[in-house]
Amino acid sequence: MKKAQIVIGLGFGDEGKGITTDFLAHQNPESVVIRFSGGQQAAHTVMIGDKKHVHSSFASGALRGLPSYFTEHCTIHPVFLLNERKELMEKNGNTELFIHPLAKVTTPFDVWQNRTNARNLEHGTCGKGIGATMKRHESPYKLFAADLIAPRGMLIEKLKGIAYYYGFMDEKQVEEALTDFLNAVDEMDWKIEDYTYLNSFENLIFEGSQGILLDMDHGIFPNVTYANTTSKNAYEICRMLKIEDIEMYYVTRMYSTRHGSGWMSNEKALKLKNNEEETCVFNEYQKELRFGDLDYDLLNYALLLDGAYVSATQKNLVVTCLDQTDETFKTEHLKTKFDKVYGSYSPYSKDFKQIF
Repeated sequence: MKKAQIVIGLGFGDEGKGITTDFLAHQNPESVVIRFSGGQQAAHTVMIGDKKHVHSSFASGALRGLPSYFTEHCTIHPVFLLNERKELMEKNGNTELFIHPLAKVTTPFDVWQNRTNARNLEHGTCGKGIGATMKRHESPYKLFAADLIAPRGMLIEKLKGIAYYYGFMDEKQVEEALTDFLNAVDEMDWKIEDYTYLNSFENLIFEGSQGILLDMDHGIFPNVTYANTTSKNAYEICRMLKIEDIEMYYVTRMYSTRHGSGWMSNEKALKLKNNEEETCVFNEYQKELRFGDLDYDLLNYALLLDGAYVSATQKNLVVTCLDQTDETFKTEHLKTKFDKVYGSYSPYSKDFKQIF
């Protein structure tokens, strides 16, 4: 019987979804890893021995050797994808990427909008065009993965329309902006497949993006992401594929994090250790990575929200970064919420340790 394992962040992102996905990929090497929200803004770090990779345009099973699948709920950017593909090839990772025909394509004009719009910068942005792409797709100016393998003339006309949508009127400027984009489109070997592709796998690993507290419907507007970061999309796909055996992996660090602007409870400066490999550091768009004590009320709130979307056969809690603080994780606050509770000793541990 087919089984699905869904990895979800309980906070504002950066919880350890990448290493959790890699752990499940190690346990289930014949699986496919499915991204069902977000896109090229992910920074899911996996370390295997002396190899390290930050997964963005590929799912976090790629370094382990598993194929990736991006659903219609995701965005892709051909240039970012091509660059990461080259990195993975150098590390002998799996560069097989299958993309739903209706996945949304980010263009250079979307990236420009994210990086120059004053409101975006005020509210916080990753600077990779995700929000602009999603917003544009509410207009007639859409661009899907299927368009990347359409006749070139049709693709060019759609791209010109998107440039016009953002106010780019100079034809030469548009052509220059599209040079790298079109070169990447030509260089990639596109595998555009609908959900029937997933029927060839007995185990599906769904890798979430960001965290429930950034969900477009449940976060505190305007500091949210333009995506459903709950299990909503993953569970709908499971129902479509008639998968009933669904196991949840809810992920949190030992402490709270938030990258960029927005409300955060229990925020304070933390003295951390063993965090030299932190991926999410300061950048000019998202600004600082902020820290705070773990808020158990918020964790339970996030669990309540996600339970409204998914019916699971088993739920697990994954606690990462336990070696970065001397504080004790208070499992009693969540003990009644799970069948099993797991935590990882560190982001680089080979296995998860049972807490109780």
